[in-house]
Amino acid sequence: MGIEIERKFLLADDGWRAAAHKVVPMAQGYLNDLAMVDSGAMQTSVRVRIEGEAAFLNIKSREAGPSRQEFEYAIPLADAHALLALCVGGRIDKHRHYVTHDGHLWEIDEFHGDNAGLVVAEIELRNVDEIFAKPAWLGAEATHAQRYYNLALASHPYAQWRDDERLALDLNEGH
Repeated sequence: MGIEIERKFLLADDGWRAAAHKVVPMAQGYLNDLAMVDSGAMQTSVRVRIEGEAAFLNIKSREAGPSRQEFEYAIPLADAHALLALCVGGRIDKHRHYVTHDGHLWEIDEFHGDNAGLVVAEIELRNVDEIFAKPAWLGAEATHAQRYYNLALASHPYAQWRDDERLALDLNEGH
């Protein structure tokens, strides 16, 4: 069993683009939806993802915030395509840009399709209290804002957000 400790941020500007050393196209979907997880009917999200030419099945526990259980398994690409066709909600299409800053790897997701216009940065940490340098291009933290989770974006994509949802970041969301 793995524990994922991850923090999510909005971006202040595009300064990260010049530092990106790798980009990978991704397509993913969920075999359950946010309502099932929020209601407690399911204790996990179940995701299938295609990353370039690799594919994975991922299961995450439902805790909001920076730390949760995570299980990930490589699966055949053909199986991933078949599972994507079974997913509920919308498909998430994005390009993940990898940026190293001050010894930490940042994963910057630039969304497409129904989530076009949204760009978020994530950093995985070794422990919840780990200190890390915040790059100048980093904006407000969105770790606790559930609407920025990919599972939420599959059910309620960025294209459907109201103007106030796009502008405001409720730091208590998800608590």
